[in-house]
Amino acid sequence: MELEKFSYDNKIVKAFIIATVVFGLVGMLVGLTAAIQLVYPIFNFDLQYTSFGRIRPLHTNAIIFAFVGNAMFAGVYYSMQRLLKARMFSDKLSWIHFWGWQLIIVAAAVTLPLGITTSKEYAELEWPIDIAITLIWVVFGWNMIGTIIKRRERHMYVAIWFYIATFITVAVLHVVNSFEMPVTFLKSYSWYAGVQDALVQWWYGHNAVAFFLTTPFLGLMYYFLPKAANRPVYSYRLSIIHFWSLIFIYIWAGPHHLLYTSLPDWAQSLGTVFSIMLIAPSWGGMLNGLMTLRGAWDRVREDAVLKFMVVAVTAYGMATLEGPLLSLKNVNAIAHFTDWIVAHVHVGGLGWNGFMIFAMLYWVVPRMWKTTLYSPRLANLHFWLGTLGIIFYALPMYVSGVVQSLMWKEFNPDGFLVYKNFLETTVQILPLHALRATGGALYFTGAIIMTYNLIKTAYKGSFVANEETEAAPLAPDYVATSGGWHHRLLEHKPVLFTVLTLIAILIGGAIEMVPTFLLKSNVPTIASVKPYTPLEVHGRDIYIREGCVNCHTQMVRPFRSETERYGEYSKAGEFVYDHPFLWGSKRTGPDLHRVGGKYSNSWHYNHMLAPDAVSTGSIMPAYPWLFEQTVNKELTAAKIAALRRIGVPYEEGYEVIANEDLDKQAEEITKTLKADGIEVTPDAEIVALISYLQRLGKDIKVNTTAENKE
Repeated sequence: MELEKFSYDNKIVKAFIIATVVFGLVGMLVGLTAAIQLVYPIFNFDLQYTSFGRIRPLHTNAIIFAFVGNAMFAGVYYSMQRLLKARMFSDKLSWIHFWGWQLIIVAAAVTLPLGITTSKEYAELEWPIDIAITLIWVVFGWNMIGTIIKRRERHMYVAIWFYIATFITVAVLHVVNSFEMPVTFLKSYSWYAGVQDALVQWWYGHNAVAFFLTTPFLGLMYYFLPKAANRPVYSYRLSIIHFWSLIFIYIWAGPHHLLYTSLPDWAQSLGTVFSIMLIAPSWGGMLNGLMTLRGAWDRVREDAVLKFMVVAVTAYGMATLEGPLLSLKNVNAIAHFTDWIVAHVHVGGLGWNGFMIFAMLYWVVPRMWKTTLYSPRLANLHFWLGTLGIIFYALPMYVSGVVQSLMWKEFNPDGFLVYKNFLETTVQILPLHALRATGGALYFTGAIIMTYNLIKTAYKGSFVANEETEAAPLAPDYVATSGGWHHRLLEHKPVLFTVLTLIAILIGGAIEMVPTFLLKSNVPTIASVKPYTPLEVHGRDIYIREGCVNCHTQMVRPFRSETERYGEYSKAGEFVYDHPFLWGSKRTGPDLHRVGGKYSNSWHYNHMLAPDAVSTGSIMPAYPWLFEQTVNKELTAAKIAALRRIGVPYEEGYEVIANEDLDKQAEEITKTLKADGIEVTPDAEIVALISYLQRLGKDIKVNTTAENKE
């Protein structure tokens, strides 16, 4: 049979590698800045665009979508062409994908510091950018499936299965979670409210971790680890079990982010059960990776690429054991809302994703530039700096999480909270936060060294834009009847494989979501809960814009330690008009769900102006711009109309007179402030924010026994 000559497209891989390195450094620098802000609030620079609430989502989006995302595309474009023995389906689609994705990242980098956000974690980008993401993702999938169909290698290797699952599932997650009602070009409200919004968001949030940070990198592991070790994958059968069980089980686990919240108990229990089951396929993948190194461990001592891979796969194993353990209710009761979760996330992010990316770059760049790595010693230095960085990051955060939780829950012998003032628990952990920032700085330094090493490697060699190769055309569809023949048959039919993958990932989401939406008993309504007033709607949007949800939860869990500190535990029916939900996932400051009426208007005014003067030792930044900027009343009608369209029961035509009610409520607040010697214009943003904070938790009769200062 005559061999066909063709070439691999290395140019697109080079473009994604450059984007990976550049955005990786930017994302890490933003993260380091945020970490320093939590110790020294002065590093918010008194600018609204660099305050913690705005740059924290910038950091997460930059790392997930710009650093890890671009690296994933670089790895997929490099490995897929070689595994399928075919150039990418369309060079034009490859470049539309590349430039489209970078424009999306730039849009995120502009909008998030401006406070243009939906506030939904890892899905903060507003609706026009969501549409762009969908279109570019379709381009990526079209190019990928086109390449699979025109392949010269009949058998689809395991890495390709994971790439298919990534494309299909991320598409479903993104579309379902991004249903929004636009108000203006850069403002929308989530289609879902309260409990339903929380369920959809954490179905998305958990599975973004599963199918953006995990499955594509398992695919890359299955390609690059055997290549770097020069060993075949340990077990083909294990990879089959690992793949199908992982994608089927993962999708159910989202509710473990919402244990002890107002989510129905049955959904919480389902999330826990499937999370525990998840240990088996996750560890199947880890063991398959580590066992592939059998007979190559002697090389790990010298080879930085293998060092990075071993730690990456080990970190994956640690994070995927810890995740299921954190979903046990008794463990979750201690860890949730604390720094423990931050440590857990970064063992995965820095260890699994970061180190796998570094290994891939050190392996790919010398090959594409037809040379050897400029300095193996610098690569080894990077490895040890990175490893120390992870240790100095994770360990202090684990200790901090446990200290926080124990302090929140401690009662004295008379049955009273020992640490009534939340701020005491914040001040206690500041040295640990400083250590965390040190760990981040070490990791960041390693990445800078890698950048230098890769640039010098590229200068040393000469880039091969189109790598010439040859392969036999696609052979007749003959399937061997030995080991795993039934699955080999499936691997020869990419369209059927894709459809079965889609079915596997749809089952869990449908079973959890459909009853929550259709059965009224899952979200019992409370007659006294009324929609927000126009001024409160504006105030809530300011709360969202400033990223307050990054540090403050609005979910009092049914623990005595929480009801004593904050008041009555939160009920599902209280959130029915919350588009989006703002339960939060981290308490750097106290919970705010029962803060309404707890403090005077002047306390809130002074607290936003100078937090440290009101609460000595507070690490919350000041918000001076809220006193200078005014509420845009021209948007009131559009906001009320949009909320009515998604189910908030404002009367028809109310938007016409809504600003009259807004003015009345604003005048009342300014009068009370004036009585305390504070002069402020009624249309100042601070007035709207105070109205929202004073509303929180007041729709039902609550018990506010404990002091809650911050």
